[in-house]
Amino acid sequence: MTNINFAFFGTDEFSVATLNELKDASYLPSLIVCAPDRPKGRGLLLTPPPAKVWAEENKVRFLQPEKLDSNFISELNRDSSPYKLFVVSSYGKIIPQSVLDIPELGTLNVHPSLLPKYRGASPIESQILNDESNVGVSIILLDSEMDHGPILASKTLEINNLEERKYSLLSKKLASTGGKLLADLINDLVEGKVEKKEQDHSSATFTKKIQKSDGEIKLEDNAKTNYLKFLAYDVWPETYCLMSKNDNQIRVKIKEAILENDTFVIKTVIPEGGKLMSFDDFERGLQG
Repeated sequence: MTNINFAFFGTDEFSVATLNELKDASYLPSLIVCAPDRPKGRGLLLTPPPAKVWAEENKVRFLQPEKLDSNFISELNRDSSPYKLFVVSSYGKIIPQSVLDIPELGTLNVHPSLLPKYRGASPIESQILNDESNVGVSIILLDSEMDHGPILASKTLEINNLEERKYSLLSKKLASTGGKLLADLINDLVEGKVEKKEQDHSSATFTKKIQKSDGEIKLEDNAKTNYLKFLAYDVWPETYCLMSKNDNQIRVKIKEAILENDTFVIKTVIPEGGKLMSFDDFERGLQG
């Protein structure tokens, strides 16, 4: 493995895809910082984040702080050699300036959009919802403002096929692209060969934090808008519609859907309290 002492901040599957690309390029972090284990599923079983699982499988030390406070900084400072670089990829927490300032080369962030467009919490979902065929990833040097720092590298991906813009597919592609871009960048950064390009802040656009209620689809709405929402929210919060049964309104989770002849066609659903079934069978049950 390439000898550079760096820490990686990341939590979810996007982070893991980035880590895999770094590992393939012989860059293995000395430390992974990820979110704490959280209750998950109906049984609320305490579940480790994917980045922790990756750290254990690859024998990399990890920390799971609730806060990036003075205690966390003290923990970092106990390491035998100083960190030269921090890398952030879908960590899920705001990193304070006191932490950003620790590594000699600064803190890099893998952001899945072509900055300054789509800053904020939901860049991938927002690009899908806005029917963007040219998506991309940027590597920036983090500063105290959100997704504001100078761009060190970026790459555009042209995705014309709507089905390939499904979040579960697109996020993996962007994470992998970001990991490769990052691996190519690190050595040049160490050698001082990287040009820092200030963002055009006047062109910045911002994304919102997604709520569970954003997953509601109204069947009378525009068909393509509904399909894009289905693609964007296929991992979380997933999409659903509200339908009437026996004078009650029930939530029907949409599991499979297509856009066919400008019509949003639902294939399979899970009715509230029920099991996976075809939408046609579900509708027949409503009429019976």
